Amino acid sequence: MTGLILNISSIKNYKNVGYEVISGVFTFKEVQLMIAKLQEFSRQDNPLFRRSEDLFAIRQFLKQFPELLPVVFNDRLKRVIHDRFSDEYFIVKSIYFDKPGASNWFVAYHQDLTISVDKKSNLPGYGPWTVKHEQFAVQPPLAILQDNFTVRIHLDDTDEQNGALKVIPGSHLKGIYRPETIDWTTEQEVSCNVPAGGIMLMSPLLLHASGRTTNQQQRRVLHIEFSRSELAGGLSWAEKVNC
Repeated sequence: MTGLILNISSIKNYKNVGYEVISGVFTFKEVQLMIAKLQEFSRQDNPLFRRSEDLFAIRQFLKQFPELLPVVFNDRLKRVIHDRFSDEYFIVKSIYFDKPGASNWFVAYHQDLTISVDKKSNLPGYGPWTVKHEQFAVQPPLAILQDNFTVRIHLDDTDEQNGALKVIPGSHLKGIYRPETIDWTTEQEVSCNVPAGGIMLMSPLLLHASGRTTNQQQRRVLHIEFSRSELAGGLSWAEKVNC
């Protein structure tokens, strides 16, 4: 399939801009199978589910529902990860987002600066710490974030009208980049439109945001973060899953 063969220029572009959109990674049948399984899971009562009028989310969905692994990690996605990165990476976080068509949910510009770990520990280079939904999160050394990557699998067509991510290309190369310091006279905003069955690769350090839905179209996304780093001082990844 087009776009799924090793492409040196594509890899170089990802490193320069911090993201890449690849269509056709999942077939219509595969997308429908993922949707059906997620709908089945969503009927359960689970403390890791978040329900509101604007958003439904399942945290740690791959750890909770490992039967999804062979569906999500088809041969095409495995090839993308192998070609763009390496086979050394493992899953460290997974979240399923379902943004309804009438949602007013939006997210301001930010970087994904924290990782989920099994406990709190006073370690040099790790901090600040937070606890959310009985889960420890910490900002790790910058080198770990620079080496990590995220795959966002889109189950619906997504564009500017239903909350496609907006990003600032190249912002991942500037270390910790506070949104309040963005210089819009020099920075460029890009909308990352992704068709259903496509994916978006991105660096966690890439500044990104998403807007409110204006076309009444649903947006469902599987957000999966990867690392190959071992953590210091006996810390462990809270959601380590091999794929």
